[in-house]
Amino acid sequence: MTFAPDPTERLARARADLRMGVPVVLEDGLVILAVETLTPGRFQMLRDMSENPLLTITGWRAQTLKARAYDGDVARINLPEYATMTWVRSIADPADDLNHPMKGPLFTVRDGAAGPHRAAIALVKSAQLLPAILSVEVFDPATFAATHDLTLVSRSAADPADQGALNRVVHARLPMDASEAGRLHIFRPDDGGEEHYAIEIGHPDRSKPVLTRLHSACFTGDVLGSLKCDCGPQLRGAMAQMGAEGAGVLLYLNQEGRGIGLANKMRAYSLQDQGFDTVEANHRLGFDDDERNFRIGADILKDMGFSAVRLLTNNPAKVDKLTDCGLTVTERVPLKVGENRHNTSYLATKAAKSGHIL
Repeated sequence: MTFAPDPTERLARARADLRMGVPVVLEDGLVILAVETLTPGRFQMLRDMSENPLLTITGWRAQTLKARAYDGDVARINLPEYATMTWVRSIADPADDLNHPMKGPLFTVRDGAAGPHRAAIALVKSAQLLPAILSVEVFDPATFAATHDLTLVSRSAADPADQGALNRVVHARLPMDASEAGRLHIFRPDDGGEEHYAIEIGHPDRSKPVLTRLHSACFTGDVLGSLKCDCGPQLRGAMAQMGAEGAGVLLYLNQEGRGIGLANKMRAYSLQDQGFDTVEANHRLGFDDDERNFRIGADILKDMGFSAVRLLTNNPAKVDKLTDCGLTVTERVPLKVGENRHNTSYLATKAAKSGHIL
């Protein structure tokens, strides 16, 4: 018996395929490849399929390259005949921008539907790849996918706002330095995404606002003790404050690098070494300032029985995001720790460009 995959299973397959350099088919009629994982054979395949393949990048990356983004948040570029894989990758990856700033002229498309290309960019972002895709149109996408054994996904499946449900997997007692009365809850999304964790300190009263921290995973800061950011001190400071108050919930969300993933975060660090600040580096890579999905944290809190929080954060935008997700934020509790000579400029940028109150 053969079981047809449901939309969330297809989404998980599509992400895996893109990471491996395998084409994915959108139901809107696009065959797409992620530029980051492009191979010579796949590149030639796409060339052979159509006389008009398109290279789609984000509006931020287009701005860096001085290309017109007629679609606003994305720009569809006609792939020139002289384009090589090296050229295509140079459009997607800013690592060598300073050495070779002139990559044009880039002729962008203003006619036709941009929606499928926007969905394709969202899909490669969710796979934590550079936000750039090559695409060709096909007349019968379902038949094409079936004939070539490729994953077929809908535009809505790639929409970050259409996140799959979170499922509570398990929870168990976990004595910690912050509190011997600790409990760890594991949540798993049904779309194949990363697991997320809720660390319960003490025995929080569900009828009162709970002291809460939404902490995004930071391998470099939390684990390696990096001095480039303030994440490690914020993690330890939040848990210590919850321990001192006797109760709290720390959500450890696997959204590394403000949601762009560790590899892209390291690309941003490399750009920072070239003189760009943290926001400029994200934009040059083609990402927004912040790609995180705060609905994940809100859904976990609601599942655990909390409707109101006292939020440990220096970022007022987090307050707004949780409020938009149906939670009541009764207080923003400052968490000003971890400044050092290596991250002074980073913190100043967060204050000046991202609205953090420091």
